[in-house]
Amino acid sequence: MPKMKSNRAACKRFKITGTGRVRRASGGAQHGFIGKNRKRRRRLRDNAMVAPEWEKRIKNLMPYA
Repeated sequence: MPKMKSNRAACKRFKITGTGRVRRASGGAQHGFIGKNRKRRRRLRDNAMVAPEWEKRIKNLMPYA
């Protein structure tokens, strides 16, 4: 039986935490920082968690994560 293939785009964007939740980066943190205040930029550094209703779909894309 061959191995299942992981969706490479999902593997690059998401990580599974030790408790099994799915972690993602915050959006809007790549460029255009002059228009964003310091508090907003600081919050964009942190990782966010994926909503629980999306977790199952993302885990299906990453069978070995």
